[in-house]
Parts: sequence; C-alpha cells; structure tokens
Amino acid sequence: MSKRKVVTHILFAFMLPFALLSFVGACNAQNGSQNPSETVVSPDLQIPDEYKIGGFAVGTQAYTFNRFSVMEAIEKTAAAGGRVIELYPGHRFSADDDTPFNHESSDEMIEQVLAKLEEHDMKVVNFGVVALPDAETAREVFEFAERLGVPAITSNPNTHEEMDFIEELVKEFDIMMAIHNHPKPEGESDYRIWDPEHVLDLVRDRDHRLGSCADTGHWVRSGINPVDALKTLEGRIISLHLKDVDKFERDGVDVIFGTGVGEVSGILSELKRQNFAGHISIEYESNWYESVPDVAQNVGFIRGWAER
Repeated sequence: MSKRKVVTHILFAFMLPFALLSFVGACNAQNGSQNPSETVVSPDLQIPDEYKIGGFAVGTQAYTFNRFSVMEAIEKTAAAGGRVIELYPGHRFSADDDTPFNHESSDEMIEQVLAKLEEHDMKVVNFGVVALPDAETAREVFEFAERLGVPAITSNPNTHEEMDFIEELVKEFDIMMAIHNHPKPEGESDYRIWDPEHVLDLVRDRDHRLGSCADTGHWVRSGINPVDALKTLEGRIISLHLKDVDKFERDGVDVIFGTGVGEVSGILSELKRQNFAGHISIEYESNWYESVPDVAQNVGFIRGWAER
C-alpha cells in the first residue's frame, strides 16, 4: 500500500466518528428529539429553597379558593401544605371586605396581604391571569406587581403586537411574563395560545423572561399531551397551573394527581430534566368548598414523587 493510501485510511478512521456524531445530531434535530446530555437553561424566579417541596416551589393558584377571599386562600393554601401562592385579579379581599384585589389596590391592602403571608411563612410568586390589553394598562399592572414584590405576571397575549409592548415592560421592570393557555375554542376563533407551538412562536427570539405558564389541564382538554407540550416549550417554562384531568376532552374534570390522564409524574420528570426553576401552582377546580384535603393530597403527591 502506498504512503498516500495509508495516510488516507488513517484520516478516514479518525474522521468517521465525528461524521457519525454529526449525522446523528442532524437526525435528532430534524426529528425534534431532545439530547438528554444537554443542559437546559430555564427561567429562574430565584425562589429560595425554604419555599420548595421536593425541589419545586409548590403552592396554589388562589383561584382554587375563589369561593373564599384572598386572606382565606392564603390560610387554606398553608393548611394544605403549600409554600407559595399565585394571586389573581378580582379576588375579594377578605371575608368581611368585598373589595377586589387587583392592580388598583392600595399599598395598605398589599401590606396586609404580605403580613398574612409572613404569618403563614409563605411567599407570593406570581399575579394573574391578568389581562394586558394595551401598553397603559400593562404598565399599571407591572407597577402593581413591583409593589407586590412578585417575580412574574401571568397573562394571555395572543399576538406579536401585544408581545412588543409587554417585552419592553419586562425589560424595564425585570419582571417575567408567562403566557397562560385556556382550552382550544370550539369552532372558529382568533384565540391561538391554547397551542404550545403558537406560544413558542410568540416568545421565540425575545427576552428570556418571556415564556409559558403551562396549564397542563387545559392542554389535556385541548387534546394535547402535556409532557410533549412542555418539551415543545423547553427553556421557556416560567410557571405551571398543574392539574390532573379525568379525560382528554373539553369537559374533563379535575381529579386528584395520579388518578387521571394528565401524566403528572411524567410532567415532574420533564420539569426536572429541564432544570425548572419556576413555581408550580396547583389549580384545583373541583370540590370548591371543601377542597383543602384534595389540594393537600396533590401536594403530597409531589413530595412523594420527589422522595421515591
């Protein structure tokens, strides 16, 4: 064999593994598959570990207790074992005060909410789902969120035009904005954020503090596998409204974690793979007046999953 051929064989043997790796990588990219060895960088709400259960910041979306008041929702979340809470606009303030809690609330009202949270050793981590229909209203909401001390707002922008002025406020206030999905509408509709692909399109190439508030139950009601949806939005998951639902249909009912089709264990595994550093709001829309034991079971499910 000539010297030139020997050199050629050596170079071929040296380059072959790299060529195969490149080919496999290209195939994986084309098929949308995830490389488990890659480190996913997810939005980080900087929630202290003391407010976490099994590595996750776990609490409730206060809408779970919408038959009661903000103050009672905090008490009930604490009774269920939650460590954080996401407040929502319009929730009546207390059992004897029907004033709605929203971006027009006074500093005194905010101070009372924060004092109640401190009493129960809990932390408010989000506010929403709140409409941001125009730049002026959005600024008022961001100013309120700053006073409340939350690291994120949950809203429902549906277009790039809305995202433009929201992105500017996110940068100015250093407060994240997470897009919340409701179920796929019946019939023709301009509402598109039920689809994780559309949410991804809205946040792609924008500030890293823009992402998804993944309502896993509403994905199920839209016929979408929630684990697949989380993979689609990899690196953009800011928060969750975590639910389990009894069936993949629009009229699916919330059930205790692990008893429905919502793949809660798979969701938690996927969150762990993505190095999720946001919060999990348990939003339980069943048994409205006596739901604390049910919510406590859901908190226990997450704790048990982490300890297995």
